[in-house]
Amino acid sequence: MSKTNNFEIEVIPDPGRTMEGLRDTGYSFESAVADLIDNSIAAGASDIYVRVMQDADGDVEVSITDNGSGMDREGLKQAMQYGSPKRSDPSSLGKFGLGLKTASTAFCRRLSLVSRASGDSQVLMATWDLDDVIAKGKWMLLMSDSPDEGVLGYLEGLAAGHSGTVVLWDKVDRLLRGYQNPAGSHARKALRKRQIQLEEHIAKTFQRFINTNDERARNICIRLNGKVVEPWDPFQEGLSELVAEESVTVENTSAEFTVRAFILPRREEFENEDLAKAAKISADMQGLYIYREERLIHDADWLGMFQKEPHGTLLRVEFSFDHHLDDAFQLNIKKEQVVLDDELWRWLKDQFLTAPRREADRRYRQGQKKKITEKAEGVHDASNRSIATKEADAGSGVKVDIKNPKTGEVKLTNSQGEFNLKLKVSSASKPGEVCVQSSDDVEDGMLFEPAIIDKHKAVRVNTQHPYYHKVYVPNFNHSVTVQGMDSLLWALCVAELSTTTDKTADALKDMRYEVTRILRKLVEDLPEPDIEDDVDEI
Repeated sequence: MSKTNNFEIEVIPDPGRTMEGLRDTGYSFESAVADLIDNSIAAGASDIYVRVMQDADGDVEVSITDNGSGMDREGLKQAMQYGSPKRSDPSSLGKFGLGLKTASTAFCRRLSLVSRASGDSQVLMATWDLDDVIAKGKWMLLMSDSPDEGVLGYLEGLAAGHSGTVVLWDKVDRLLRGYQNPAGSHARKALRKRQIQLEEHIAKTFQRFINTNDERARNICIRLNGKVVEPWDPFQEGLSELVAEESVTVENTSAEFTVRAFILPRREEFENEDLAKAAKISADMQGLYIYREERLIHDADWLGMFQKEPHGTLLRVEFSFDHHLDDAFQLNIKKEQVVLDDELWRWLKDQFLTAPRREADRRYRQGQKKKITEKAEGVHDASNRSIATKEADAGSGVKVDIKNPKTGEVKLTNSQGEFNLKLKVSSASKPGEVCVQSSDDVEDGMLFEPAIIDKHKAVRVNTQHPYYHKVYVPNFNHSVTVQGMDSLLWALCVAELSTTTDKTADALKDMRYEVTRILRKLVEDLPEPDIEDDVDEI
């Protein structure tokens, strides 16, 4: 039997290909900057300055300056190393030793790190220039003991005698792409939009750090282009209602996570429009908001548990854990996503969230019912005008004489003879509304019912029936469609009056009940309409 000789060799990855490959780790601009802010917080910074600037030629430069602990030459070298040494503090927001490099080079080809270990220390600078690395084919980190005045200027905002660090992006080639004139108005408008998105991202991601009244995290101040970023609370605590809360210890660990479910007020329940606007009430904002060490890492997502339907709009759920559960939740490099094991996922979906979702649904629908009833006013006007012109001919086969308007007793005369029945007898809620009337109190929750309104043969349509929600409401702005549906229901009611007898009255009512039941079933899978979008223009 031949002897096998085993030996080891060092295989160094090609620097250029590695750096280029790691540019495509999937960072968004907002998450990349947030990753760098994590490093500043980990360095003990209390003030962080983010700048996104564009010069006259359209070149973009991004910098993040902090008054954290700063670094000496060895610290600078380690920070720029791919897979830098593990931090001594496991709770640090900076975790994998890759974020500074991968987040930065996702958008720039030249990354510089400038640092001062103390107020009287020498300012040092280290630079990764991708083009230089590719040209030389070596992991050559550019070091400098005398950065130019332009670079030193970024440290001027720090308090006298204070340490600090600057992360500087040059050759920014992936933030604005596809503009023939990078200095033109379209490119500048696009950059302004990115700045607004960045401010919103910082406001929610680091809300617990920049909110001076929040004691869960160390307070810091973050400025974007000189403006202090104000915190945004997705749960609107103080205005919303905490409807469920539970702390759970993870099996085989001593660590626990906390889940809290909040139901926000409906838009119309806020004291003023500014508060409602700040709460960002929308179906897209519902879901789980996941925090690690008080920093938001993933938001507005049900993790595959549920679809984002309008009736869940008011529900937002906090899921918080600390660094002890990083491995259990499989935190990824970008610190943007966790993976819940099947048992925890099912517990959240089938147990913890059941009651909050039901209550959020109830409150949302309660508000929607009110809105639909209000918005339905005027929707059926065209139908009333159209049907009224043809009522005499279309309904000539039946005559109704009201005997007692309070009890609804009428004498019905049709081709089958004369019969005593009970019908809904009412008055028009406004002039001309005598053939089609929307209502939220139709008998037995039926979709529609025959009625007599100011002596006219009419149909009352139930605004609380799912068919009305899912078929009528999305078509409120389409008059012809509404008229078509109204005409159909009016015709069914007149046909019922034209053919009913003492013996068939109950059977015809039962048929109307069955139609209502079947339509309720048929529209189950239709999307819930967004009332704001569907009816605001009426």
